[in-house]
Amino acid sequence: MHRYLKLFSYFLIILLIFAATLAYWQRESLSRLMAVNTLFDEDRIVSNFSNMEGAFLTAPLDRGDGPVSALPAGVEMTLPPGAQNWISHRKVTSLLVLKGGQIRHESYYQGTGPDDLRISWSMAKSYLSALLGVLLREDKIRSLDDLVIDYAPELKGSAYGTASIRNVLNMASGVKFNEDYLDYDSDINRMGRTLALGGTLDDFTADLNETIGGPGEAWQYVSIDTHVLGMVIRGATGRPIPDLLSEKILRHLGLERAGYYLTDGEGVAFVLGGINQTTRDYGRFGQMIAQNGRYNGRQVVPQAWIAASTRPSAPTEAGRIGYGFQWWIPKNAVPGEFLARGVYGQYIYINQGRDVVVVVTSADRGFRKPGVADENVKMLRALAKSL
Repeated sequence: MHRYLKLFSYFLIILLIFAATLAYWQRESLSRLMAVNTLFDEDRIVSNFSNMEGAFLTAPLDRGDGPVSALPAGVEMTLPPGAQNWISHRKVTSLLVLKGGQIRHESYYQGTGPDDLRISWSMAKSYLSALLGVLLREDKIRSLDDLVIDYAPELKGSAYGTASIRNVLNMASGVKFNEDYLDYDSDINRMGRTLALGGTLDDFTADLNETIGGPGEAWQYVSIDTHVLGMVIRGATGRPIPDLLSEKILRHLGLERAGYYLTDGEGVAFVLGGINQTTRDYGRFGQMIAQNGRYNGRQVVPQAWIAASTRPSAPTEAGRIGYGFQWWIPKNAVPGEFLARGVYGQYIYINQGRDVVVVVTSADRGFRKPGVADENVKMLRALAKSL
């Protein structure tokens, strides 16, 4: 008996050593997983959104070696009634208002500052749309009506087998995907854990095989469609998205800081929501879009693409918010009014008629509550009208 106990003790020691060794070698993955599981906790969310490199792998974005483009200070605006309550209730971390390219208001909250690289979440989708417009101009992509599998053949046999580029631009692929951020087992949260543990999003996407309808039949906001756009762009060019976005767009904006993309285990950019930039640099991107793709005397994105991508073209239900090519169009929008939007309260609001760009970053855990999205758009409009 004593001999068996001694053997069992040796076995247990070896097992513990093996477990400790495995934990050591996997410590970064385990650390990232723990960070992801607490990413949106109330006491951590603000800091996490400024330090996403602690939870995910990343790839740098190159700002180039040119000078920082000016965002001159204009006359300080008076914030509209209710703005301070809105800032507090919606957990705003930064607010930037540009009029004619001039800063008319800039403020930071909850310990954040102008140098923070804040996570874009789904505002990144609108960046990818702009990049796609450039590649169409360069004939790297032939037509929006090409099938996505023409450029991403690894999706053959998946739910994306008959979807076109236009379908995924419009969020009308027909692919079944659960985007509930509050459901631990949802597809979007499973994807986040795949990202944190160094898995591959291409494989994750290729494994999707259920649909809710045919491509183009109905609009359903599913972020995985944007990853497919990234697969199309990589297939068309043979290049990583961070390099392309830097070369084609970001280097021409005179950014203050070189930001970064979140990536998966193979270095593939998390294009559906992984850009990290300063608030002012989000403003520079918004200003370029507001100026019909032109910035610092250069046509960065084709004007025709700006017009096409920011008008409602998706098959949304009548009376609902409109959607274009990875841009949102508010209800009852005036011409030239549209926005990029991310979960937890991230916005780049553009009103071309008023020559206004508003950037908001937030850590709003109540962003999904009924009426919050409408409340935010109402305040963005009020800010624009106050100038």
